[in-house]
Amino acid sequence: MAKIAFLGLGVMGYPMAGHLAARGHDVTVYNRTIAKAEAWVAEHGGASGATPRDAVQGAEIVLSCVGNDNDLRSVVLGDDGALAGMASGALLVDHTTASATVARELAQAAVAAGVGFVDAPVSGGQAGAQNAQLAIMCGGSDADFARAEVVMKVYAKACEHFGDVGAGQLVKMVNQVCIAGIVQGISEGLFFAAEAGLDAKKVAKLVAQGAGGSWQLVNRADTMVDGHFDHGFAVNWMRKDLGIAIEQAKEVGVSLPVAALVDQFYGDVQQLGGGRWDTSSLIQRLRVLKGRALD
Repeated sequence: MAKIAFLGLGVMGYPMAGHLAARGHDVTVYNRTIAKAEAWVAEHGGASGATPRDAVQGAEIVLSCVGNDNDLRSVVLGDDGALAGMASGALLVDHTTASATVARELAQAAVAAGVGFVDAPVSGGQAGAQNAQLAIMCGGSDADFARAEVVMKVYAKACEHFGDVGAGQLVKMVNQVCIAGIVQGISEGLFFAAEAGLDAKKVAKLVAQGAGGSWQLVNRADTMVDGHFDHGFAVNWMRKDLGIAIEQAKEVGVSLPVAALVDQFYGDVQQLGGGRWDTSSLIQRLRVLKGRALD
């Protein structure tokens, strides 16, 4: 069992840290909202730190899962950041969906502090975190990945190493680009089915058994038809992720026309007040355009 610190107790980090505690690891947590950290300790035991630096004292492995590049810098760098408190030889594993640029930046700072670094964004949403069924894509040295994998397997169903630092974030960008196209396609298909007078749920159940099947269709079709969009990853976060992917694509000379278009559609959803709706809410945009919006 390892001494572990977990920084960031959002909808993903809270259950991920909980799985580590349940497995018997000695876990200290940090969260910007202190009440969330106190609630986690009351539920799972362990301890909490007032700052990232406090939380990581004596930790062999530090895991982080926060919102964006700037959030990540704030918990890792500076006088109260994680690197200021980590001992030489410790390992920092970041689960934030962020840019490859910030991953490389933090890796350089970690090396200067004698600390290993792995960028390890996750996919699977809130349900995947709660059920320990996440897919994790990683970048870093072979040795650092091997150390991190032992811990990550506690809450992952799949964990793969794709290369140097930043590779994990690049794979996560691919993941988000794929999701955007799939959800838009499902939205159009289900809306078409309903407008054509078909039972859209029944259509989805059949299509899911064939070549048109996907995780999104199996898990989101019914709630999309019913207009329920409170099932995890929010539109605001998806736009952040797609923005990162589109900018990265420009750097490597790749065009992502479908992703860019769907990003605009998510912008329309935000204008409808749906920034906190989950990503399947693209169908609501189609309903509004046709005057079919559900309450």
